[in-house]
Amino acid sequence: MKAKKIGALLLRVAGMKKKQHKRSPCPVACTLDLIGDKWTLLIIRDMFLGRCYYGDFSKSPEKIATNILADRLEKLVMSGLAEKWQPNDEPNREAYRLTSKGRTLKPVLESIATWGLNHIEGTEARLKPK
Repeated sequence: MKAKKIGALLLRVAGMKKKQHKRSPCPVACTLDLIGDKWTLLIIRDMFLGRCYYGDFSKSPEKIATNILADRLEKLVMSGLAEKWQPNDEPNREAYRLTSKGRTLKPVLESIATWGLNHIEGTEARLKPK
């Protein structure tokens, strides 16, 4: 196993947050590094809609692959945007929810949705809160 993979594995096992390398000090670039891939904001959207279980996220209309979903959920937790928790009604299940830091992304998501509705023909806000 390569040293980089071993280091990442040790960080996960120890529960430590991996320090992210910044390619520039630009806040747009740094934000895109954190949430700018094509899946992360969709997972955050689903959390805002009340989805919290792994299976809920995998059933989204965009059909995210399970390995990518697991990776993005881990990145959201490691970055402090989401947290794992155990619901009282299902103590044997692990769930995810946004932290206060993650919830500050709501206006960003709303702006992106509004822009899409106004400028991309055929878009609709179909998903409803759980």
